[in-house]
Amino acid sequence: MRAVFVDANETLAAVTERLLRPDDPAVAINRDPALTPDALPGVLDGAEIAIVDHTALPVEVARRCRDLKHVVFLGTGARSYMDPEALAGHGIAVHTIKGYGDTAVAECAIALMWAAAKGLAAMDNGMRAGQWLRSEGIQLTGKTLGLLGFGGIAAEVARIARGAGMKVIAWNRSPKTAEGVAFLPLERLLAESDVLSLHLLLTDETRGFLSAGRLAAMKPGAILVNTARGALVDEAAMIEALKSGRLRAAGLDVYETEPLPAGHPLTALPNVVLSAHSGFRTPEASDNLIGAALDHCRRVAKMSAS
Repeated sequence: MRAVFVDANETLAAVTERLLRPDDPAVAINRDPALTPDALPGVLDGAEIAIVDHTALPVEVARRCRDLKHVVFLGTGARSYMDPEALAGHGIAVHTIKGYGDTAVAECAIALMWAAAKGLAAMDNGMRAGQWLRSEGIQLTGKTLGLLGFGGIAAEVARIARGAGMKVIAWNRSPKTAEGVAFLPLERLLAESDVLSLHLLLTDETRGFLSAGRLAAMKPGAILVNTARGALVDEAAMIEALKSGRLRAAGLDVYETEPLPAGHPLTALPNVVLSAHSGFRTPEASDNLIGAALDHCRRVAKMSAS
């Protein structure tokens, strides 16, 4: 059985080479993070397994990958790049990887929260332009952090925030409990959160979940943090709320369109901190991620051989 890592950047390629074992299924590494979907049939010729970091896999392209039976997606957000159910209908199973970067993404969410609360991005930009731009931030100790969705990343955010003296509240679509976290109805979560951090999976049901109406229901002057998926939020409504001051600030690692286009309205807002969907990119998370991907390949190969 043969696998191809179709869109490896240099960092993940090096990790893959280091973690491969001599008795592993053959894994070819295609060092082309800018690979286009139309190139996939050629890259995957003769391969049963595709390891995919971020390249879209439309069904019509998958049909042309004649030997493809399994896709190992490097993360949990496969739906942003492919339709798992449609692929399953063509005999292609999609495997995702959970938990590999929970701590890394949680630390990113906390960093974005603090940077937004202190106005660090605007001051940094001003200083680089020769301006002594002093702004008044807010103190987060004693403030309320609301977690919209509560999985592994949110649990790590709660742990760090509680250690920093914040009150943590949460809402989840299914009942959950966690030490030191008060689970509230959605309406109360929106109304009481000084900072709202998003931690929902992107599905058909959650797309646009933080709608214009729900943004309007948030506590005036709140900070919004999104390290989950850009499409969870009505982006136009969020921008208007940031312009009007209804939202004090936002810290964003994810966007409706990625990469964020040049000249996007978000880049002109001084009360937004932007990072390039990189919360999960740490050496520790990369080792966890590639290790789990190779474990998927090993299991698939073992099942095929039995």
